Amino acid sequence: NPVFSLKERRGRRCSLESEAGWEVRLERWEDLEALIAHFQTLDAKRTQIVETPCPPPSPRLNASLSVHPEKDELILFGGEYFNGQKTFLYNELYVYNIRKDAWTKVDIPSPPPRRCAHQAVVVPQGGGQLWVFGGEFASPSGEQFYHYKDLWVLHLATKTWEQVKSTGGPSGRSGHRMVAWKRQLILFGGFHESTRDYIYYNDVYAFNLDTFTWSKLSPSGTGPTPRSGCQMSVTPQGGIVIYGGYSKQRVKKDVDKGMRHSDMFLLKPEDGREDKWVWTRMNPSGVKPTPRSGFSVAMAPNHQTLFFGGVCDEEEEESLAGEFFNDLYFYDATRNRWFEGQLKGPKSEKKKRRRGRREEPEGGSKLACGGAGTQAPVEVVKEVVTEDGTVVTIKQVLSAPGSAGQPQSEDEDSLEEAGSPTPGPCPRSNAMLAVKHGVLYVYGGMFEAGDRQVTLSDLHCLDLHRMEAWKALVEMDPETQEWLEETDSEEDSEEVEGAEGGDEDEDEDSGEESGAED
Repeated sequence: NPVFSLKERRGRRCSLESEAGWEVRLERWEDLEALIAHFQTLDAKRTQIVETPCPPPSPRLNASLSVHPEKDELILFGGEYFNGQKTFLYNELYVYNIRKDAWTKVDIPSPPPRRCAHQAVVVPQGGGQLWVFGGEFASPSGEQFYHYKDLWVLHLATKTWEQVKSTGGPSGRSGHRMVAWKRQLILFGGFHESTRDYIYYNDVYAFNLDTFTWSKLSPSGTGPTPRSGCQMSVTPQGGIVIYGGYSKQRVKKDVDKGMRHSDMFLLKPEDGREDKWVWTRMNPSGVKPTPRSGFSVAMAPNHQTLFFGGVCDEEEEESLAGEFFNDLYFYDATRNRWFEGQLKGPKSEKKKRRRGRREEPEGGSKLACGGAGTQAPVEVVKEVVTEDGTVVTIKQVLSAPGSAGQPQSEDEDSLEEAGSPTPGPCPRSNAMLAVKHGVLYVYGGMFEAGDRQVTLSDLHCLDLHRMEAWKALVEMDPETQEWLEETDSEEDSEEVEGAEGGDEDEDEDSGEESGAED
């Protein structure tokens, strides 16, 4: 679910600091360790499981949104939020009940430290397990980072967290990808940024869910170049597809250039052996997504991979501007073909009644998307003016009032109000996706308006079988979000207050430090 680390994006907004700047940052390293210790102390106070009904979670991105294997629930963990001055990290656990359309905050003793840009994978054994690996922690100033290499499992049946310690695993990283493959977790790529340098990975690791052991795979053939934030999905034939992603390279002293990848590779066992793997370059047909980073991925019905949103950056040496997307694409591994997701618009109420059918949702829509509205989608362009006077143009797919060209009869008017247009999710990157019962859920993410970053907390759903119209489950007005202008002051004592609504710790032995630029 989480895409490439936002640290990469904000880090590309300014040139690298001077040597003196790095020295100042190193001198403040002890402050970060004190912050880590503070969060450890807070988490040590949790002694019992507490489930509290609550409003929808606060805005965030680079969290994980996972599907419970046995219940009609979505599980939200971690994430980050930036208000213009401070970076907040979370280790809160929220559960969304699809049938009841209700959120619950679940406080569990000894949770993983707060993080973002991690990976979370659900497996069905033992009543359901949520496995979490890696990710990153940031100081409130957003200038110092800690990359995790720890592995955790949330036992869904007992609501208990467990840290699984096993040697030989991946190094600390963020922006990696991980999938469940048979009785293993397969992990690929990611990045790590240290005080003076950075590295992107293209290594592959397997974690055995029976023996709790890591092994590093050495596939033959030519595989993907190092990258983070790629698409990684399992095919019906038992292979693993890698598509796209992001990396950066040094073009001259103190200047880095980002690269959006659009190539695709297949990783599969060679001759059916699980100890020997091979990479193969793929050339899919159809309509591929336009080049971008920050996209989100989920598994759709019929073993298709769903691809949503993202951003296409226009980079200069000391600035970054991006075009954000809210489009849908599907990759069909059986046919090795991409196609664009097009909303059909719902059939008119009049036609449904003529066939003697009442408007009643089918399949997955019964749980969430219900009557997704009776409007036909149209594309509109709107301008949003931020507090500082910046005008940002947002392209959005909206639903036009009424059925497409079909006049309503009097009895239809009495049953349904014409209503206002129902928008889908606005263009964004770093959103969280999940699919349950054929319904896609999109939560949070971010877009930029000038120098302002707008972090989202809305929740939308779309019935993937019908592909008719989006439904907003939680709405948000970006204009109401707090945004603090940058100041010249450095870190202060308020930093240890931590993120809103969560008590987190930081395990010094579970990650690797870095003083990367934000």
